[in-house]
Amino acid sequence: MSRRNVLTHGLASIAGLTGTLAGSKTALASLAPRKQHRRWGMVIDLDRCTACGACVVACRQENNVPTIQSTQDTRAAQIEWMSQVWREPTERGGTPEMLPFPCQHCQNAPCVKVCPVGATYKDDEGVTAQIWDRCIGCRYCMVACPYARRFFNWVEPSWEGSLVQLLNPDVGTRPGGVVEKCTFCQHRLQDLKERAAVEGRALLDSELQRLPACASACPARAITFGDLEDPSSTASEQARSPRVFRLLGDLGTEPNVLYLKRDRRL
Repeated sequence: MSRRNVLTHGLASIAGLTGTLAGSKTALASLAPRKQHRRWGMVIDLDRCTACGACVVACRQENNVPTIQSTQDTRAAQIEWMSQVWREPTERGGTPEMLPFPCQHCQNAPCVKVCPVGATYKDDEGVTAQIWDRCIGCRYCMVACPYARRFFNWVEPSWEGSLVQLLNPDVGTRPGGVVEKCTFCQHRLQDLKERAAVEGRALLDSELQRLPACASACPARAITFGDLEDPSSTASEQARSPRVFRLLGDLGTEPNVLYLKRDRRL
């Protein structure tokens, strides 16, 4: 066989091997599980809510939210990750109602845009998160938030005596001079992800629905947490209800917290 024929056959063999490897790589890529895009959200059914306040108490205890001694000077400085707000009826003849009111975790979050140091940001799963140690206390985020769901630590939080034993070790306390807010109980979500990874399984909707402290404490099951991008999740199904509405929806913030308006008659 001439040198030219040897080179020709050799190049053809290499090309064939390259094509085979490329085909195998493509086949393996198609078999590999795709990373699921999640968007965590919360649906609050006002038909079920009884305004008992259990969500507010559970949130404070779970997330080490400090209580400031109420005085004339500190009355406006109280920190509440979850509140209950009075909402006047929007329809003639309607009844007023109390709304559980956490951070709305907006998809188009104004607070993220104004933070000069990146202390507040949107994570890959739709949560408006915050790095406490990076916050410089400029409070631009508080001004930008149309829902007033951010709170500034005007004084150094303290838990005296045996109260320190009530602190949740899974949630860090925040120092004075920084802003804090609801996190959708990210520590609980992270713990669930790690347990599911160890067990080699996917997250179950049934274990997500009552995952945040506010949802787990609600006796009427008015708060449902879940993946809004998963059409089969309970939260996603509720989000498609004709009763759904968003607070200040005309601002274009696209909150990940949705409400189901009251449908019952007194």
